[in-house]
Amino acid sequence: MSSDSQGSVKGEAAMMLSPSGSTSSQGPPLSPSTTSKPPELPDELVQAGWSKCWSRRENRPYYFNRFTNQSLWEVPVLGQHDVISDPLGLNAAPAESGDSTLGNGQRKRRSSEEQGAGPNSFKRTKVSTHLVRGIYWDLDVQTNAVIRERPPANHLPPHPEIELQRAQLVTKLRQHYHELCHQREGIEPPRESFNRWLLERKVIDKGHDPLLPSDCDPIISPSMFREVMNDIPIRLSRIKYKEEARKLLFKYAEAAKKMIDSRNASPESRKVVKWNAEDTMSWLRRDHSASKEDYMDRLEHLRQQCGPHVAAVAKDSVEGICSKIYQLSAEYSRRLRQTHLSLLQDPPSETCASPQQSRLVYCYPVRLVIPSPPLPRVELHFENDVACLRFRGEMVKVNRGHFCKLELLYRYSCIDDPRFEKFLSRVWCLLKRYQVMFGSNANEGTGLQGALPVSVFEALNRQFGVSFECFASPLNCYFKQFCSAFPDIDGFFGSRGPFLSFCPVSGSFEANPPFCEELMDAMVTHFEELLEQSSEPLSFIVFVPEWRDPVTPALTRMEASRFLRHQLSVPAYEHEYRSGSQHICKRDEMYYRAVHGTAVLFLQNDAGFAKWSPTPERLAELTAAYRPSSSRTSSLSSPGPAHIAPGDRDSAAKASDRTQSGVMSPGAHDGNNNNSSCSSGSSGSPQDKMANM
Repeated sequence: MSSDSQGSVKGEAAMMLSPSGSTSSQGPPLSPSTTSKPPELPDELVQAGWSKCWSRRENRPYYFNRFTNQSLWEVPVLGQHDVISDPLGLNAAPAESGDSTLGNGQRKRRSSEEQGAGPNSFKRTKVSTHLVRGIYWDLDVQTNAVIRERPPANHLPPHPEIELQRAQLVTKLRQHYHELCHQREGIEPPRESFNRWLLERKVIDKGHDPLLPSDCDPIISPSMFREVMNDIPIRLSRIKYKEEARKLLFKYAEAAKKMIDSRNASPESRKVVKWNAEDTMSWLRRDHSASKEDYMDRLEHLRQQCGPHVAAVAKDSVEGICSKIYQLSAEYSRRLRQTHLSLLQDPPSETCASPQQSRLVYCYPVRLVIPSPPLPRVELHFENDVACLRFRGEMVKVNRGHFCKLELLYRYSCIDDPRFEKFLSRVWCLLKRYQVMFGSNANEGTGLQGALPVSVFEALNRQFGVSFECFASPLNCYFKQFCSAFPDIDGFFGSRGPFLSFCPVSGSFEANPPFCEELMDAMVTHFEELLEQSSEPLSFIVFVPEWRDPVTPALTRMEASRFLRHQLSVPAYEHEYRSGSQHICKRDEMYYRAVHGTAVLFLQNDAGFAKWSPTPERLAELTAAYRPSSSRTSSLSSPGPAHIAPGDRDSAAKASDRTQSGVMSPGAHDGNNNNSSCSSGSSGSPQDKMANM
């Protein structure tokens, strides 16, 4: 590892909380006082797996790490490396001599490093941090996020066999959804609606699978129900020309009449729909001089008259689609867990939840209580600047820069794989998981991983002390500390787990949430609870689309919050975002303009406001950082379907407009907004990020 990386790791070590207090410039988090006998080892070493043992053969103590099975005669030296994210000193400079020593001069009790490497070991190259840091991330930024110490998570460790089977089952579930929409309603599934269903379900899911919902109440998804209903009897697309408006009006009248005739509708509903549909067709036949605005006004009137009756006859059928997809998902989840448990050497036993810890520490990655079994071989080769990883004929790709980023995150965060024997398998699982969540269609899901520009992150860190992302992934994160949707695999690369289960006591955070209304509402509730409970400095800077027709409930709640200290608006077309496919797309496709305004809200408690107050000078730098750079090219709009502004009379009804406008949301893991909830076509929302929930 280069000297740059060593400096980074040493810097992080300086920030970790020691039992006697820290000399870090940040100041240590306050821990409750205790009168118990101090432990033989510092708490950081104990938490990283070290314990003091006695050698009867040598008649002296030694130190053993239960995570890595490594033993040392000397106490691991604090300050030489980050004992949480790098307890073995992987980033310390190797000794020049051939004896069995570590980079900080410590002698190994057993020379386990001299054993033959496993079949899946990854030959690590020396990666200089500055070669990749200046592109789209900065892994040297240290965290100021303080949490209460928490026990390891009980997730099953990732395995390529399971990930491959999960990918096949999710693909099969997508196909079932497609067929049900066709057979029952005669429509195409709303674009990205399945992806948003996955995200919306995970907000309330209590099941075991990281991706497939299996324990939700209610079982009928409000997100999926709204999006399918919004496209009945036909999907109302964007209209540019008069003839398009005329055809759309005719198709809607014809589809509404056909649906009411084929369903079990009441006599009154049949009478209203048929009369309005026939009157519209008669008007179309006799009036050929109408303008596009006349056609759109007539369509809006027809929807108001027929829409409630059409929705009433379609309700049971659409609920059946939602219920069937959920039941299949639960069955697939149960099947996957059984297979996964059979692969583990020591299947987990049912344990009661650990009590809440009282000690405060700087945040650290998710740890798994269940040890990982031996993982099968994953092949790696490079095609120009693209790393290709193959397992059982299934290939996933990532560009060389992001592959190096994943290696650095793994070095900083993983504590159970010092020789990188499981690195390639875990990278394959990570890439496959996000590939499956995105979907397989062109540009599908790219909005689920969009991110703020690098210049904005730099300004947030410099002016407001931001060092943590609430909604990110190992692929699109800027800092090495972040929350994400999949703690079981993302934790090896630095994730602190889903944000809704992450409870910081202090720190400065950036939140660029997926635009799923259920998730955004839960996010606001979580913000309010955290800010209410903490007296330490706590700040959340939130980026959401500024939709006003109608306004989203989450935005309304934040604007009315007593913790709102300031709000600014970034105009449409005057700012840009990083693509959700940044880990594989071309360099000239990395940025694109946002076609809607973005609201930036500062939610802070009193201590956070005093420390990171949004002063005019700070806000001016943040606004300047948001302006598109003239040194790089960016597309004029988000990827995916064209934008339709809410309230635009050139589009159909407002509910449908909101559905279309969701595609351009400036978000991060999940693109979602449809009639104040979910967007039926949001492949391009940079804010459509995974989240996590």
